[in-house]
Amino acid sequence: MSGRKRIAVLGSTGSVGRQALEVAEWHPERFEIVALGARSDAALFREQVGRFRPRLAALTGPVRPAGAAGGPAEPPPAGLAGPPDDGWCPPSTRLLRGEDSLTEIATAPDVDLVLVATSGTAGLAPTLAALEMGRPVALANKETLIMAGHLVMRAARRTGAAVIPVDSEHSAVWQCMFGEDPARVRKVILTASGGAFRDLPLDRLADVTPAQALKHPNWSMGPKITVDSATMMNKGLEVLEACWLFDLSVDDIEIVVHRESIIHSLVEFVDGSLKAQLSSPDMRLPIQLALSYPERISTPSARLDLAGLGKLSFEPLDAERFRCAMLAMDAGRRGGTFPTVMNAANEVAVDLFLGGSVTFGQIPALTEAVMERHVPTRDPSLAEVYAADTWARDACRRLALAPLPT
Repeated sequence: MSGRKRIAVLGSTGSVGRQALEVAEWHPERFEIVALGARSDAALFREQVGRFRPRLAALTGPVRPAGAAGGPAEPPPAGLAGPPDDGWCPPSTRLLRGEDSLTEIATAPDVDLVLVATSGTAGLAPTLAALEMGRPVALANKETLIMAGHLVMRAARRTGAAVIPVDSEHSAVWQCMFGEDPARVRKVILTASGGAFRDLPLDRLADVTPAQALKHPNWSMGPKITVDSATMMNKGLEVLEACWLFDLSVDDIEIVVHRESIIHSLVEFVDGSLKAQLSSPDMRLPIQLALSYPERISTPSARLDLAGLGKLSFEPLDAERFRCAMLAMDAGRRGGTFPTVMNAANEVAVDLFLGGSVTFGQIPALTEAVMERHVPTRDPSLAEVYAADTWARDACRRLALAPLPT
């Protein structure tokens, strides 16, 4: 057996998944991609499978008939294995289909590390399954901790498996904590770029278009997270993730606007000292550290030129402009199924906004309206988490049909 770390990438066609595969190609002597998972057998996934030739490939979406350009397709039976009719899958790759296929590759015997980079709820079950068998998980999926952080961290503690943060902010906190006593931490400071509308007059926010919202000033990301950056919901979600990852309360965490996206987060200790992690805004750096940990290895990414930067700026968070961040932190304080409901409602509201059904200003309005109608479960089981998620999505769609304040 080779000395390379064997990695399963769940969500390989998304932004983080694609960049993780770039990192693997930087260091072929260190990383072996043994499994890939995605929703559909789109051209990109087929190309990835052909390029990396993993032993396992998983598809959770419906079967696409050979040569079909689109249209409806019947979902296959769960666990269907073997190459599809048009033979795009290499003979050395076993193809899995169905809702359980990501869990199957996350728990395959020849995987050393699972990178969970899926969007939505698809990453929760495979994350829990991998941790339950003591396998480390590099986590880039927000919903997993937002919905069921209590279950995820219990599983990690029970087996001793590591949950390694991939998001740049959480990776920065994690790095600042290397060698430190967590009991000596006074506060964590998460930085935020401010998104596309950090300077837009408040009275114009309700009129912004999806095209405007998708123009992030610093990062290249998928559409949902880019809109979440514009509303600052992503930073609220990161607060809740940090609570689980570093055993903190919402009030132990502060958000500051840092336009340059050079300092990715800071940790303040009880003696007043601050540690910060700085780097160019390149997601491949935290991804690589998550894959290579406990080692740091070289990278071809651009180095940070401090003298060229000139200065770094910081501003307080505008609670009126960024209502979504406040809603997320409120959900964290209320606990139980509130974070699940908040996250699901926001996800539906963002999707409706991108589809032109609601305005930008209605994203926080819809999310808050769903939260206020929720009757929480305090220590939810996995089934109760999924039920709350489903209820919130249905409630948000129903409320979107009624007039709401902006």
